[in-house]
Amino acid sequence: MEILFKIENLNLSYGDNHVLKDINMDLYKNQVTAFIGPSGCGKSTLLRCFNRMNDLIDNCKINGILEYENQDVNSIPAMELRTKVGMVFQSPNPFPMSIFDNIAYGPRCQGIKNKQTLNTIVINALKKAALYDEVKDRLKDNALGLSGGQQQRLCIARCIAMEPSVILMDEPTSALDPISTLKIEELIFELKKDYTIIIVTHNMGQAARVSDYTAFFLLGEVVEYAETSNLFKNPKNKKTEDYITGRFG
Repeated sequence: MEILFKIENLNLSYGDNHVLKDINMDLYKNQVTAFIGPSGCGKSTLLRCFNRMNDLIDNCKINGILEYENQDVNSIPAMELRTKVGMVFQSPNPFPMSIFDNIAYGPRCQGIKNKQTLNTIVINALKKAALYDEVKDRLKDNALGLSGGQQQRLCIARCIAMEPSVILMDEPTSALDPISTLKIEELIFELKKDYTIIIVTHNMGQAARVSDYTAFFLLGEVVEYAETSNLFKNPKNKKTEDYITGRFG
């Protein structure tokens, strides 16, 4: 399998707070990788390293190797990297504008002005996000009028419109009801044909359902990283077993 992200001896601190400790792992192309572990263990912090979102945080110091397609992520201009490595956040965050304009926003910022081209981009993104049939007759309506689950799929469509190769998802269903959660999980399964997906989740059932690989984090360290079926059925580390069986966390 092709390695997309390579991480070697990665450490990250916020001031004196050592958040990530000697992280070593390879993440593979067109696979879904889940990060699980208790709150505050470094999952989302590592996720933000992949598109340099931590650059925006004061006193953040990173050392070690983090490569994307054999390139040091710090050598890639941040905006270029964030186009290739898109992100969907915990709470849906549509812009206060129409459904159409939400998705067309990024392409317009890249200089695409042709109405027909934008129309094609918007429709394709909505279809890939499994939202088109629900909103095709109200593309001019304000996106804030959508349900929570629809808003999150809109945010995924907005990400897709930028033609990334990677989609980062930071607990994308934690604010959603079970039916909307199921739709997002089905969508992740479809999207991995075209994208590499890295998802942070507190829901171990979700990690087991949607991911190919799972990493278990504890106190800033990766305790265990393996194919999902192996990690859940036959964990090699006692701490992993204790966590996934509910003995702590």
